[in-house]
Amino acid sequence: MKFGILINEGPYQHQASDTAYNFVKAALDKGHEIFRIFFYHDGVNNGTRFTVPPQDDRNIQVRWSELAEKHGLDLVICIAAAQRRGIMDEDEAKRQGIDGNNIAPGFRISGLGQLIEAGIQADRLVVFGD
Repeated sequence: MKFGILINEGPYQHQASDTAYNFVKAALDKGHEIFRIFFYHDGVNNGTRFTVPPQDDRNIQVRWSELAEKHGLDLVICIAAAQRRGIMDEDEAKRQGIDGNNIAPGFRISGLGQLIEAGIQADRLVVFGD
């Protein structure tokens, strides 16, 4: 089965990101395909490389980056939600006149069309968070 994943909540305020991560990992282990993982609303906060949790806590951003690298996952952050929360890639930072970027490895910024495409291409679109 081919899954599209939508994550609407931030990494440490809600269990949605942890649950989504575990779901994706289990689906991949069972041989399923993940078409795309789309981060929306506060979920875009999963994609900032400036997250530094305590040493004894899980680093959710690093988990996503490593899983994406290992399995070639498409991690997409909604551009509008990212801008509202100060998350930018190099191109967007230049366009906005900001002198740096903070997007984590393996993530990319794009629009809602990527979410629509995931819903069309996947057999199931699974939503995590409100």
